[in-house]
Amino acid sequence: MIPQGLIDVELQVTDEVETTKTYKLTETNIQGFVDELEALKQAIYKVLNTEKYEYPIYSFNYGIELESLIGKDPMYVQIELKRRIKDCLLQDERITSVDNFEFVVTGDELLCTFNVASIYGEITITKEVNI
Repeated sequence: MIPQGLIDVELQVTDEVETTKTYKLTETNIQGFVDELEALKQAIYKVLNTEKYEYPIYSFNYGIELESLIGKDPMYVQIELKRRIKDCLLQDERITSVDNFEFVVTGDELLCTFNVASIYGEITITKEVNI
């Protein structure tokens, strides 16, 4: 049977940031909860330590591609790492900017330090990458 009357549907679109309360990950287990800035720090840590395209549980938009930088020229790695970090972090709607990159090359490792500005405040992040 096909409905004969009009269906009155009124949609409301809201532009809200979802809650950031999440489980607190420690070195050995999950214990308690974190929110806002601490939850964002945890999300940044997780995305920067997940190799892109490696795990089928994550979409192709999640993670960062670092393995392809191994063996490349350190100057190239610095430029590409800056771009890749910005690309993966700016997908999070809580992050407003990623800047002030500093690089230190020590042997086969590159230490990258940068600032992340978010709706909760600013964070300084350090990421070590094999080159």
